[in-house]
Amino acid sequence: MDRESMEYDVVIVGGGPSGLSAAIRLKQLAAEAGAEVSVCILEKGSEIGAHILSGAVIDPIALNELIPDWKEKGAPLNTPVTDDNFLYLTETGSFRIPFGMPPLMSNHGAYIVSLGNVCRWLAQQAEALGVEIFPGFAAAEVLYHEDGSVKGVATGDMGIARDGHHKDSYTQGMELHAKYTFLPKACAARSARG
Repeated sequence: MDRESMEYDVVIVGGGPSGLSAAIRLKQLAAEAGAEVSVCILEKGSEIGAHILSGAVIDPIALNELIPDWKEKGAPLNTPVTDDNFLYLTETGSFRIPFGMPPLMSNHGAYIVSLGNVCRWLAQQAEALGVEIFPGFAAAEVLYHEDGSVKGVATGDMGIARDGHHKDSYTQGMELHAKYTFLPKACAARSARG
């Protein structure tokens, strides 16, 4: 049985910081050129940020370039780093490293964030630009043209019982065809190969 398909200019697999940023930048570049580009993001989590549970320290330099008015748009970067402490951990405790660290280790100008909240905010910015985001759908396979070039991805079938039979809720996966298919994370590329 042939699967239903949808056509896009760009399909991005993964709604993390890199996939969302790529989608936003593509839409910005298209708008600057007076062109229209259709972009969609597949996110395996039930919502954007569902699989991004960590806290992080973010230097906003890339965000300044991507969305210069991020503060006015309410980006969830609310806690600036005020002090850096580097500790040497032992079995029974810790002690502060008393000498200066290389400039690379300085977090001056950075923010302490919930990366999941940052991704949810980036998703709002992407959707405002016209990016279509499909949470709850993992890319199950890479699709190829006859010449070996990538045609897009297919989502997995849903509603399959453990023994393999189709439940009443069975839904066949959908093909997303694109001129460009972007796998923003190395682990996504590895899992797509096999």
